[in-house]
Amino acid sequence: MESLPLHHRTVHKWSAIINRSNTLLQCTALIAIIYYRVSSFLYRTDSTLSLPTLPWLLVFASELFLFFLSLLQSAFGWRPVSRTVYPERLPADEELPAVDVFICTADPKKEPPVGVMNTVLSAMALDYPTEKLSVYLSDDGGSSVVLKATREAWGFAKFWVPFCRKYKIKSRCPEAYFAGLGGDDGDNSDFGEERRTIERKYEQFKERLSRAAENGEIEDTSIKSGHPPVVQGVNMGCTKLER
Repeated sequence: MESLPLHHRTVHKWSAIINRSNTLLQCTALIAIIYYRVSSFLYRTDSTLSLPTLPWLLVFASELFLFFLSLLQSAFGWRPVSRTVYPERLPADEELPAVDVFICTADPKKEPPVGVMNTVLSAMALDYPTEKLSVYLSDDGGSSVVLKATREAWGFAKFWVPFCRKYKIKSRCPEAYFAGLGGDDGDNSDFGEERRTIERKYEQFKERLSRAAENGEIEDTSIKSGHPPVVQGVNMGCTKLER
């Protein structure tokens, strides 16, 4: 028996017809204006010779830009659709496939380690069976800074990941969550106390990276090529808690 679809897509035909008709009318009018401008410039008469050239060119350039914008805007309404998802049709955890998350970085100066580690922590805290989730961080620059930041992130993840799964946190990025962008505020006192504890640990995590930068530990040690590979595996045993 074929499994039920996880989402359903609905094409809004009448909206598509209206949008396409509007696009056709706009393009027809703009093409007519462009044709008029070009023909009046190529075949100039006594009445058009007296027109100032610079304002005419500016108006023509604005019309070309308007035509380009209308083409870009028409793409959004060319085939409007809406989707309905059915999360209740998701298979059981034991039937889900294994997922590998690859995160790439190259330069700790252009890509601050705090931002990269937030991406790593978000991936580690995904609402997915832990035994089927693997997160890989690839540092093409081979920087020791990224390796140090990864170890620090692993230590913080021991608290962050169980917290997210215990309280069903929707925003799994620590920076966005503690900035108030997650919208996951619980009412019970246990949640508030634990949230403040996790936030303190996160601030300490960022301070350790900042101190490393001030002490000169974060320096331009990245090597774009010719460096030996360093592979380190981290087993997040703490994430195997009950969800």
